[in-house]
Amino acid sequence: MQLSEKQLRFLRGRAHALKPIIQVGQKALNPGVIAETSRALKDHELIKLRVQGMDRDTRNATLAELVSATDSVLVARIGHVAVIFKANKTLSKIPLPDHSG
Repeated sequence: MQLSEKQLRFLRGRAHALKPIIQVGQKALNPGVIAETSRALKDHELIKLRVQGMDRDTRNATLAELVSATDSVLVARIGHVAVIFKANKTLSKIPLPDHSG
């Protein structure tokens, strides 16, 4: 899924008030974290997560792997906090602006 800059700005604005609901620790990714992230994306579409106890390169690799495993989009990452999005195909709760932008 490719999002335009306008859509990413819209999602970053929606995510601002969210609290992190997924915590990824030093043990990095495991099937349980991926399954819980997938469930949270199905329920909420837009989630904030916290990645702790890793250096920057490991954190970026972990986030890339999680985004790939959940078939989602990385909306933003600031420090240890990231925002990811996956539109619910049957009933989307977050109407995205049109793709032009």
